[in-house]
Amino acid sequence: MFEGQTALVTGASKGIGAATARALAAAGAHVVLTSRDTKGLEAVEEAIFAAGGSATIAPVDLAEPDGIARLATAVGQRWDKLDILVINAALLPELTSVAQIDQKAWNKAMTVNVLATQALIANFDHMLRASPDGRIVGLTSTVATAPRPFWGAYASSKAAFEVLLDCHAQEVANISKVRVAIVNPGATRTAMRARAYPGEDPGSVKPPEVVADRIVSLLSEPFMTGHRETVNPAR
Repeated sequence: MFEGQTALVTGASKGIGAATARALAAAGAHVVLTSRDTKGLEAVEEAIFAAGGSATIAPVDLAEPDGIARLATAVGQRWDKLDILVINAALLPELTSVAQIDQKAWNKAMTVNVLATQALIANFDHMLRASPDGRIVGLTSTVATAPRPFWGAYASSKAAFEVLLDCHAQEVANISKVRVAIVNPGATRTAMRARAYPGEDPGSVKPPEVVADRIVSLLSEPFMTGHRETVNPAR
């Protein structure tokens, strides 16, 4: 399906990012895996190799100054185009009232969830435009558009994330072949969800592979830029 295409997945060491990376590799893409967790990336890379796929790890902390620029330089030295960018990495700060938000934790969440998103778009824009079918998929959250008590820090960061992607989708619509989609995975069995809902039975929500399979299917479809969807919650 994606033979000859290169995909970059952020937050690829676990959860939805890891599942998406494995699914993209299984569909023929060469996947660049990035995350802060080098050991996690190595495990995903080994799984991809064992399944006959192709991948490269590129550890980076998205909150580091110039980290994304260095990543783009390294990727650009090896490939002349980027066909798929999956922006999955996100940071969940402590759930607390707006009045009690910890500024340091919120700043880091805004850096990873918002500023890094703009930096990824800025640094990989030329490579995405070099592709005959450049696609960006950003993973969002229900609370971005349906805020709830004590989720203010995370919800505001994901709302800003969505606005950035929406604006970019409109900006590139008539001047390039790059397409942008925003995907809400819905309730999914991840470490982040376990932190947010510590009493929840993990078996009551769908595994990351369900989301990954939908992302891969979406990337194979001629979706319009600015596309939005929520993944079917079926387990």
